[in-house]
Amino acid sequence: MKKLILLLLTGFSTLYAQLPDGKQILDKIDQNLSSENRVFSSSMIIHGRRTTHTIRLKTWTAGENKSFTEYLFPVREQGTKMLKLEEQLWIYSPSTDRIIQITGHMLRQSVMGSDLSYEDLMEDKKLTDQYIAKVTGSEIVDGHNCWIIQLTAFVPEIAYQEQKLWVDQERNIPLREEMFAKSGTLLKKTELSDVQRINGRWYPKKIVFKDMLKEGSGTEFLIEEIEFNVPIADYIFSKASLKK
Repeated sequence: MKKLILLLLTGFSTLYAQLPDGKQILDKIDQNLSSENRVFSSSMIIHGRRTTHTIRLKTWTAGENKSFTEYLFPVREQGTKMLKLEEQLWIYSPSTDRIIQITGHMLRQSVMGSDLSYEDLMEDKKLTDQYIAKVTGSEIVDGHNCWIIQLTAFVPEIAYQEQKLWVDQERNIPLREEMFAKSGTLLKKTELSDVQRINGRWYPKKIVFKDMLKEGSGTEFLIEEIEFNVPIADYIFSKASLKK
Protein backbone atom coordinates (compact mmCIF):
# COMPACT_ATOMS: atom_id res chain seq x y z
CA MET A 1 0.00 0.00 0.00
CA LYS A 2 2.81 2.41 0.87
CA LYS A 3 4.49 1.62 -2.45
CA LEU A 4 1.25 2.36 -4.32
CA ILE A 5 0.85 5.71 -2.57
CA LEU A 6 4.48 6.54 -3.30
CA LEU A 7 4.01 5.69 -6.99
CA LEU A 8 0.90 7.88 -7.19
CA LEU A 9 2.64 10.80 -5.51
CA THR A 10 5.65 10.39 -7.79
CA GLY A 11 3.35 10.32 -10.81
CA PHE A 12 1.59 13.55 -9.77
CA SER A 13 4.89 15.32 -9.10
CA THR A 14 6.22 14.21 -12.50
CA LEU A 15 3.04 15.47 -14.20
CA TYR A 16 3.30 18.93 -12.64
CA ALA A 17 7.04 19.06 -13.32
CA GLN A 18 6.24 18.62 -17.04
CA LEU A 19 3.83 21.57 -17.13
CA PRO A 20 5.41 24.80 -18.42
CA ASP A 21 5.68 28.04 -16.50
CA GLY A 22 2.50 30.10 -16.80
CA LYS A 23 4.25 33.46 -16.91
CA GLN A 24 6.44 32.36 -19.80
CA ILE A 25 3.34 31.46 -21.80
CA LEU A 26 1.74 34.83 -21.00
CA ASP A 27 4.93 36.55 -22.18
CA LYS A 28 4.62 34.75 -25.53
CA ILE A 29 0.92 35.64 -25.82
CA ASP A 30 1.75 39.30 -25.15
CA GLN A 31 4.47 39.20 -27.81
CA ASN A 32 1.86 38.08 -30.35
CA LEU A 33 -1.01 40.36 -29.35
CA SER A 34 0.73 43.53 -28.11
CA SER A 35 2.46 46.11 -30.26
CA GLU A 36 3.80 49.65 -30.15
CA ASN A 37 0.80 50.67 -32.24
CA ARG A 38 -1.58 49.27 -34.83
CA VAL A 39 -4.16 50.35 -37.38
CA PHE A 40 -6.95 48.00 -38.39
CA SER A 41 -10.28 47.81 -40.20
CA SER A 42 -12.88 45.48 -38.74
CA SER A 43 -16.48 44.33 -38.85
CA MET A 44 -18.63 43.59 -35.83
CA ILE A 45 -21.52 41.23 -36.63
CA ILE A 46 -24.04 41.35 -33.80
CA HIS A 47 -26.40 38.38 -33.55
CA GLY A 48 -29.24 39.64 -31.38
CA ARG A 49 -32.25 37.78 -30.11
CA ARG A 50 -34.27 38.55 -33.25
CA THR A 51 -32.03 40.32 -35.76
CA THR A 52 -28.43 40.43 -36.97
CA HIS A 53 -26.68 43.63 -37.97
CA THR A 54 -23.15 44.61 -38.95
CA ILE A 55 -21.00 47.60 -37.96
CA ARG A 56 -17.78 48.44 -39.81
CA LEU A 57 -14.99 50.28 -38.00
CA LYS A 58 -11.50 51.67 -38.38
CA THR A 59 -9.28 51.85 -35.31
CA TRP A 60 -5.93 53.41 -34.46
CA THR A 61 -4.16 52.41 -31.22
CA ALA A 62 -0.88 53.53 -29.65
CA GLY A 63 0.47 51.40 -26.83
CA GLU A 64 -1.98 50.52 -24.06
CA ASN A 65 -3.44 53.95 -23.33
CA LYS A 66 -4.50 55.55 -26.61
CA SER A 67 -7.16 54.41 -29.05
CA PHE A 68 -9.36 56.12 -31.65
CA THR A 69 -12.22 54.41 -33.50
CA GLU A 70 -14.46 55.69 -36.29
CA TYR A 71 -17.69 54.02 -37.37
CA LEU A 72 -17.90 53.64 -41.16
CA PHE A 73 -21.13 51.63 -41.57
CA PRO A 74 -24.14 51.56 -41.37
CA VAL A 75 -25.01 55.03 -42.61
CA ARG A 76 -27.00 55.91 -39.49
CA GLU A 77 -23.87 55.33 -37.35
CA GLN A 78 -21.38 56.78 -39.82
CA GLY A 79 -19.18 59.41 -38.21
CA THR A 80 -19.62 58.15 -34.65
CA LYS A 81 -16.20 58.21 -32.99
CA MET A 82 -14.63 56.93 -29.78
CA LEU A 83 -11.46 58.19 -28.10
CA LYS A 84 -9.64 56.48 -25.25
CA LEU A 85 -6.90 58.33 -23.38
CA GLU A 86 -5.48 56.56 -20.34
CA GLU A 87 -8.54 55.60 -18.22
CA GLN A 88 -10.95 57.99 -19.94
CA LEU A 89 -13.34 57.29 -22.82
CA TRP A 90 -15.31 59.77 -24.94
CA ILE A 91 -17.87 59.19 -27.68
CA TYR A 92 -18.96 61.67 -30.35
CA SER A 93 -22.39 61.28 -31.95
CA PRO A 94 -22.89 63.21 -35.21
CA SER A 95 -26.69 63.01 -34.87
CA THR A 96 -26.58 65.14 -31.71
CA ASP A 97 -23.22 66.82 -32.40
CA ARG A 98 -22.26 66.07 -28.79
CA ILE A 99 -19.24 64.54 -27.05
CA ILE A 100 -20.13 62.32 -24.10
CA GLN A 101 -17.70 60.87 -21.58
CA ILE A 102 -18.37 57.24 -20.62
CA THR A 103 -17.61 56.71 -16.93
CA GLY A 104 -18.45 54.50 -13.95
CA HIS A 105 -21.23 51.97 -14.44
CA MET A 106 -21.71 53.19 -18.04
CA LEU A 107 -18.49 51.37 -18.96
CA ARG A 108 -20.27 48.06 -18.36
CA GLN A 109 -22.95 48.85 -20.93
CA SER A 110 -23.08 47.08 -24.28
CA VAL A 111 -21.46 48.69 -27.32
CA MET A 112 -24.18 49.10 -29.95
CA GLY A 113 -26.09 46.08 -28.61
CA SER A 114 -23.09 43.79 -29.02
CA ASP A 115 -21.62 41.29 -26.55
CA LEU A 116 -18.70 43.70 -25.91
CA SER A 117 -18.85 46.37 -23.23
CA TYR A 118 -17.07 49.71 -23.21
CA GLU A 119 -15.00 48.20 -20.41
CA ASP A 120 -13.83 45.51 -22.86
CA LEU A 121 -12.71 48.21 -25.28
CA MET A 122 -10.74 49.92 -22.52
CA GLU A 123 -8.75 46.76 -21.66
CA ASP A 124 -5.64 46.63 -23.82
CA LYS A 125 -2.94 45.96 -21.25
CA LYS A 126 -0.56 43.05 -21.34
CA LEU A 127 -1.71 39.96 -19.48
CA THR A 128 1.56 39.84 -17.55
CA ASP A 129 0.78 43.30 -16.12
CA GLN A 130 -2.57 42.12 -14.72
CA TYR A 131 -2.60 38.40 -13.97
CA ILE A 132 -0.78 35.58 -12.21
CA ALA A 133 -0.88 32.47 -14.42
CA LYS A 134 -0.96 28.81 -13.49
CA VAL A 135 -0.94 25.97 -16.03
CA THR A 136 -3.43 23.34 -14.88
CA GLY A 137 -3.39 20.84 -17.74
CA SER A 138 -3.83 20.38 -21.48
CA GLU A 139 -6.66 19.76 -23.94
CA ILE A 140 -7.23 19.60 -27.69
CA VAL A 141 -9.22 22.53 -29.14
CA ASP A 142 -10.14 22.53 -32.84
CA GLY A 143 -7.36 20.02 -33.53
CA HIS A 144 -4.68 22.02 -31.67
CA ASN A 145 -2.90 20.93 -28.50
CA CYS A 146 -3.57 23.62 -25.91
CA TRP A 147 -2.36 24.43 -22.42
CA ILE A 148 -5.15 25.21 -19.96
CA ILE A 149 -4.17 28.28 -17.95
CA GLN A 150 -5.87 29.77 -14.89
CA LEU A 151 -5.42 33.52 -14.53
CA THR A 152 -5.93 35.39 -11.27
CA ALA A 153 -5.82 39.21 -11.28
CA PHE A 154 -3.38 40.98 -8.96
CA VAL A 155 -4.69 44.46 -9.79
CA PRO A 156 -7.94 45.56 -8.08
CA GLU A 157 -9.68 47.56 -10.82
CA ILE A 158 -10.17 45.07 -13.63
CA ALA A 159 -13.21 43.82 -15.54
CA TYR A 160 -12.49 40.12 -15.03
CA GLN A 161 -10.93 38.95 -11.77
CA GLU A 162 -10.28 35.46 -13.13
CA GLN A 163 -9.87 33.97 -16.58
CA LYS A 164 -9.42 30.49 -18.00
CA LEU A 165 -7.51 30.20 -21.26
CA TRP A 166 -6.91 27.38 -23.72
CA VAL A 167 -3.60 28.40 -25.38
CA ASP A 168 -2.29 26.85 -28.60
CA GLN A 169 0.99 25.18 -27.59
CA GLU A 170 2.67 25.91 -30.93
CA ARG A 171 1.44 29.41 -31.78
CA ASN A 172 0.97 30.79 -28.25
CA ILE A 173 -2.47 32.24 -28.99
CA PRO A 174 -5.58 31.62 -26.86
CA LEU A 175 -8.20 29.70 -28.87
CA ARG A 176 -10.81 29.82 -26.13
CA GLU A 177 -11.35 32.08 -23.11
CA GLU A 178 -13.72 32.20 -20.16
CA MET A 179 -13.95 35.37 -18.04
CA PHE A 180 -15.23 35.41 -14.46
CA ALA A 181 -16.35 37.97 -11.89
CA LYS A 182 -14.82 38.06 -8.41
CA SER A 183 -17.86 36.08 -7.20
CA GLY A 184 -16.99 33.26 -9.61
CA THR A 185 -19.87 34.04 -12.01
CA LEU A 186 -19.05 33.27 -15.64
CA LEU A 187 -19.50 36.59 -17.44
CA LYS A 188 -18.18 36.04 -20.94
CA LYS A 189 -16.80 33.45 -23.34
CA THR A 190 -14.70 34.01 -26.45
CA GLU A 191 -13.51 31.78 -29.28
CA LEU A 192 -10.54 32.89 -31.39
CA SER A 193 -9.87 31.51 -34.86
CA ASP A 194 -8.48 32.25 -38.33
CA VAL A 195 -5.05 32.63 -36.72
CA GLN A 196 -2.60 33.99 -39.30
CA ARG A 197 1.08 34.86 -39.42
CA ILE A 198 1.28 38.66 -39.74
CA ASN A 199 4.53 40.62 -39.54
CA GLY A 200 6.29 37.83 -37.67
CA ARG A 201 3.53 37.23 -35.14
CA TRP A 202 0.49 34.97 -34.83
CA TYR A 203 -2.75 36.91 -34.68
CA PRO A 204 -6.44 35.86 -34.63
CA LYS A 205 -8.53 37.53 -37.32
CA LYS A 206 -11.84 36.28 -35.93
CA ILE A 207 -13.10 36.47 -32.34
CA VAL A 208 -16.59 35.42 -31.27
CA PHE A 209 -17.76 37.03 -28.02
CA LYS A 210 -20.66 35.69 -25.95
CA ASP A 211 -21.99 37.64 -22.99
CA MET A 212 -23.33 34.89 -20.71
CA LEU A 213 -25.73 37.30 -18.99
CA LYS A 214 -27.68 38.35 -22.09
CA GLU A 215 -29.71 36.70 -24.82
CA GLY A 216 -28.54 36.33 -28.40
CA SER A 217 -26.07 34.19 -30.31
CA GLY A 218 -22.98 36.29 -29.70
CA THR A 219 -20.95 38.86 -31.60
CA GLU A 220 -18.40 38.13 -34.31
CA PHE A 221 -15.43 40.50 -34.47
CA LEU A 222 -13.59 40.18 -37.80
CA ILE A 223 -10.24 41.82 -38.55
CA GLU A 224 -10.24 42.66 -42.26
CA GLU A 225 -6.93 44.55 -42.51
CA ILE A 226 -4.27 45.21 -39.87
CA GLU A 227 -0.86 46.89 -39.73
CA PHE A 228 1.51 46.83 -36.78
CA ASN A 229 4.03 49.45 -35.67
CA VAL A 230 3.22 52.01 -38.34
CA PRO A 231 3.46 55.81 -37.94
CA ILE A 232 0.31 57.42 -36.50
CA ALA A 233 -0.06 61.20 -36.30
CA ASP A 234 -0.39 62.52 -32.73
CA TYR A 235 -3.44 64.66 -33.56
CA ILE A 236 -5.56 61.53 -34.04
CA PHE A 237 -5.52 60.93 -30.29
CA SER A 238 -7.13 64.23 -29.36
CA LYS A 239 -10.64 65.37 -28.52
CA ALA A 240 -10.48 67.74 -31.49
CA SER A 241 -10.41 64.67 -33.80
CA LEU A 242 -13.82 63.57 -32.55
CA LYS A 243 -15.60 66.35 -34.45
CA LYS A 244 -13.42 66.40 -37.55
